Amino acid sequence: YQRRVHGGAFTGETSADMLKDLNINWTILGHSERRHVFGESDALVGEKCKWALDHGLKIMACIGEKLDEREAGNTMAVNERQLNAIKDQVDDWSNVVIAYEPVWAIGTGVTASPEQAQEVHDFIRGWLKRSVSEKAAQETRILYGGSVTDKNAAELIGREDIDGFLVGGAALKDVFRHIVLAADEAQRV
Repeated sequence: YQRRVHGGAFTGETSADMLKDLNINWTILGHSERRHVFGESDALVGEKCKWALDHGLKIMACIGEKLDEREAGNTMAVNERQLNAIKDQVDDWSNVVIAYEPVWAIGTGVTASPEQAQEVHDFIRGWLKRSVSEKAAQETRILYGGSVTDKNAAELIGREDIDGFLVGGAALKDVFRHIVLAADEAQRV
């Protein structure tokens, strides 16, 4: 993301032009490491989403709450705040996928229960309907990420509003094929 600057050397950054030159059409924005380690604000994530879309990329926009936010009962408020920052910048949601990743579950081995995940996914789908459009609510894919494994994939993907997964570390292990098979089986049903 070259903040309002076209061209130039931005050492360590990856530009939309670089991705396009490599025939990479997707980018992940708003992931928890970017938010909580590199300090990217909700507003900056929204700006980056607009920039990527304006430059012909499709985006996977990550949202999710930290453990203290969940324990304080702020799960929906945090996710709504993050979604609103994207909505403030994005008009066309046809090239947007939302990935709900509860930060407390990423790489920890702790996974949101299927009920917890579905509750937030249902909230996101409702937010899309209220805040964007009925069409966006029906067509926007909402993925779950947060310690997805071969053991929990089938139960998670069986939930009504979980459309797929954003898989991290498990994608590097042999069990990844079982996650893919669970998602494939769910599509056949």
